[in-house]
Amino acid sequence: MAKNYVSNKDETVRMFESDFMEFFSRVHYTVPLYVYVPVILVLMYLSIFVYSISALNIFVLFIGGIAAWTLAEYLLHRFVFHFKATSEFGKKIHFMFHGVHHDYPSDSKRLVMPPSVSIPLALLFFFLFRLIFGESLMMPFFSGFIAGYLFYDISHYAIHHFNMHSKFWLAIKNHHMLHHYQDEYKGYGVSSPFWDLVFGTSFGKKKS
Repeated sequence: MAKNYVSNKDETVRMFESDFMEFFSRVHYTVPLYVYVPVILVLMYLSIFVYSISALNIFVLFIGGIAAWTLAEYLLHRFVFHFKATSEFGKKIHFMFHGVHHDYPSDSKRLVMPPSVSIPLALLFFFLFRLIFGESLMMPFFSGFIAGYLFYDISHYAIHHFNMHSKFWLAIKNHHMLHHYQDEYKGYGVSSPFWDLVFGTSFGKKKS
């Protein structure tokens, strides 16, 4: 299968004519931490000191939120970022959302989701979880969901720019590299291959 990249250098193409729009399409990998770590801390503070949720319930809901993120990550990557566009407009939208990353996978400024995209998505999930869990129980659950998102975003940057040495991280990196360079319609899980195994989109073991 043909490789799916144009350049493996830390470079990219311009996506918008507007300097304003172009500026917000690029982001340093630490920016999501500055945006969302305070959100997690505030939600956990509210869970403990305002809503008086028990430690056990906070733990269970937080872990549940992380698990929910891994599923959301898989579904978004598979059905939104890799939707098969047929119109020219659709192809342009696909390129802006994810195609540019496959063409320039080592572009350090387009490896994490810019806040201009992640904040509206976070608000959407915030109100969805509030509707499902209610105002109080949503707090620790959404904290875990955001923590899972941060792990995904920073892991994705690390996969492309850091040297991995442990078996765990090498397995995560190899899984994602196969998605880039072997078959972009498999291996949708970035921070975890679990849902690829569940839904049959994982890469089979090499035959010796």
